[in-house]
Amino acid sequence: MRILNIDRITMKYGGLFALKDVWFEVKNEEIVSLIGPNGAGKTTLFNIVSGIIRPNSGRIIFGQDGRDIVGLKPDRITHLGIARTFQNIRLFPNLTSLDNVKIGCHCRTKTNFLGAILRTPSSVEEEQYITQVGMKYLSFVGLQDAKDKLASNLSYGDQRRLEIARALATEPILLLLDEPCAGMNPAETKGLMRLIERIREQEITILLIEHDMKVVMGISDRVVVLDYGIKIAEGKPEEIQKDKRVIEAYLGKDIDYA
Repeated sequence: MRILNIDRITMKYGGLFALKDVWFEVKNEEIVSLIGPNGAGKTTLFNIVSGIIRPNSGRIIFGQDGRDIVGLKPDRITHLGIARTFQNIRLFPNLTSLDNVKIGCHCRTKTNFLGAILRTPSSVEEEQYITQVGMKYLSFVGLQDAKDKLASNLSYGDQRRLEIARALATEPILLLLDEPCAGMNPAETKGLMRLIERIREQEITILLIEHDMKVVMGISDRVVVLDYGIKIAEGKPEEIQKDKRVIEAYLGKDIDYA
């Protein structure tokens, strides 16, 4: 079943196209990787899907009801079930790991400002609930023992995991991961690959931007390739590895996928 339809998305700045008539689908519980050279338009597409920017034309159809989400604000898109991480980690460095994750939970809470100030019984109960949910996702990514550590004191790899935990706390249907393995050593990368597969096992669909071809070819069901804002290929990992146009534009002939 299709969960996301990128339908002829075009985004241009002046006379330059960041994306031009890009289209592809993501099916339920797939891991789809979006690859291409720097400047290919990958993060621009993520920004459009998550509501940060609006395209010049095209539609983003999301969910079972086939709703076009172009033009919706980011918080509304998050509430509908799309969460994301960023290429550059965006945590609250002076908050604890647990508090960072609890922030993700708040998109599902009902307590208003006055209730939080007055500490009404319902607000206290809800705060206890989101603490439990926060610990659930910290444990899921392996950071339960770091719950009281400031985010700024975590290792780089653990900060990546914390950002994923915060995204999961929004209870997404679709998770957008923007270069989650960037800057990681081989051991951290293997651990994150296992985490991504475990996330899919939770019935969450994943759209992934990643430059590490061992990661892309190791966990993807399908791969979409962009070059200068244009989709040049789409297929299974083994098909993409052999695509002459992709090799010429991005992969090269001597990449080790093992």
